[in-house]
Amino acid sequence: MFEKLVKIQQELKAPKNQRNNFGKYNYRSLEDIMEAVKPLLKREGLALTFRDTVLEIAGIPVLEASAILTDGEMEYIVTSSAGVDVNRKGMDISQSFGASSSYARKYAANGLFLIDDTKDADATNTHGNIVTKLDKPELKAGTENYKKCVKYLAGGGKIVDLETKYTLTPEIKKALTK
Repeated sequence: MFEKLVKIQQELKAPKNQRNNFGKYNYRSLEDIMEAVKPLLKREGLALTFRDTVLEIAGIPVLEASAILTDGEMEYIVTSSAGVDVNRKGMDISQSFGASSSYARKYAANGLFLIDDTKDADATNTHGNIVTKLDKPELKAGTENYKKCVKYLAGGGKIVDLETKYTLTPEIKKALTK
């Protein structure tokens, strides 16, 4: 089975076909990974399943997802975790758990199939222009950009996406996450 896994790890291509227009970056979803890996699993006679376990760490619900690769006799298991924000704006509790499950499953699959989720060298090459955190504009309350950010978060967007585009002071961050 080890040789089959190595073969899949070498052949698997799961491009970043999804686009986050707000954060201006491409990404791959768990569905993208599954679409790319299913034919390889079939060819090699392997099955992939996931198991989710809910834990509590320091009072925070955590979803632990295991990606389980098997040939019917042996198993390879890789586990990843994601916190669950039960009070996330724009989501009921089941949606919040579902989002954490998808996130944890994606990173468990990344680990199992050696999918590098970092940007490639061209995406991080500054071509001689040094970019620092200070180069990002600071988000100010009451501005048009602030209103857009509030709307984005209300629609289920993530604060980490905003931090890639703006410098957020602790006060602004607190106001946005109320």
